[in-house]
Parts: sequence; C-alpha cells; structure tokens
Amino acid sequence: MCGRLNVTDDPFVTSLMEGLGISLSDVKPIYNRYLGAAHKISIIREVEGKRCLDNAIWWLLLEKANGGFKPSKYTSFNTRYDKLNVPRSAGYKAFRESRCIIVASGFGETEGKGAKARYHDFFAQDAAIAFGGLCREWVNQDSGDITLSCSIITIPPHEKIKPFHTKASPLMLPQDDDTMDLWLDSNFNKVEAFNDLLEPHLPQNLLVQQIDKPSIHAPLGEKVLIQAD
Repeated sequence: MCGRLNVTDDPFVTSLMEGLGISLSDVKPIYNRYLGAAHKISIIREVEGKRCLDNAIWWLLLEKANGGFKPSKYTSFNTRYDKLNVPRSAGYKAFRESRCIIVASGFGETEGKGAKARYHDFFAQDAAIAFGGLCREWVNQDSGDITLSCSIITIPPHEKIKPFHTKASPLMLPQDDDTMDLWLDSNFNKVEAFNDLLEPHLPQNLLVQQIDKPSIHAPLGEKVLIQAD
C-alpha cells in the first residue's frame, strides 16, 4: 500500500507536470515532504478534453458532513488492482471514466506495526514518479459545490521492493511511451489495454532510505539503489 507522498518543488516534478500539459504559471501544486492519506494532494486529470491540475482529498470514498464531504469510514486512499474490474466496487466506474495521475518525488511505506515498525522512503532517481490514480466528483445537492477525491492504484508487490515492503506497491506509470496519454484520456475506456500495468513492474530507478519515523524523517543508514526492470 502507499500512504505517504513526497512532492518536492524541483525541476523533475515541474518538468513532468509541464510535459503533461499543465501550466504552472496558472496553478500551483501542493508541495510537501509529507502528504498523508486523507490530506489534499494535487492530481492531473482530463475534463472535457482539457488537462487540468486540481486538488483532491486523498481518499476516494467520501460521505456527507457539515454541508460538505469528508473521508468515509471505508479506507480508500488506495484502490487494489484486483478490484478495478469488479462491478459495483469503489473504483470500477472511475477506472473507466475518471483516471488521473499524481506526480510526486517519492513515496513512503511502513513495514510492521508498533515498536517493530520500519519506515522507508522511496525516491525516483533524477526523475519524478507518475502514479496511476482514480478520481471522483462529489456534488453538494444544495449548493452545487463539487468536492474532488482520489486514490492511488496498488498492484502486487515487486520482488525488488519486497526487502523493504512486502505488501502492495503503488502503480508507477511508464513515461517513455503513450501510456500516460491513454491513462488521462477520459474517452478511452478499453481498460484491458492497461492489463500489463497491473502486474508488478518498476519503470524507473528508485532510491530507498530507511528513516526513524515519518514525522521526524531522520535517515538511518545509507540509501539503496533499486534498478528499473
């Protein structure tokens, strides 16, 4: 699973966002070393044929609260790959109609619980990561206000990542072909074209750093390089 993001204001993040058609002179992404589940994060999506950068609650399922919406009791900051083609599942419709990309410098994972928990941060090496995500709009029937939510798709754990995290890995999209364009195309619903993406794969080099805990972020030991497939 993936429950922490690092989005740094650096040339790699900027280049990837601008390469996806986002003008950062018009909008400013949410930058933070530690963006956790249920926080607002910036997503790239296509609306009426135009790509835009919007802020969304990182929790796909929302419920009504105080005239608006809040994260529901059902955990949904990640959407499992094996639920995407299950009718009536939370991500079924969004996978076909409202995919998005979350651009980040890296992500964090936790292995174990309590005193035995180990924390690792994963960073793209001299690059940014394009996470494959889903988004949904929630409309307030009284005011007409729209609240946007999102999730990051997770796939089976990659063998190269298992030494650090044995559970699911986030879906990282290739950046050297037309995958991202198809992913953002709101008119493209032949989702079987994405089947290969839902298998374990590592499209870019990652650097892994063990840390004491996410709130303090003190490094433990040396960084480890994980080579792309």
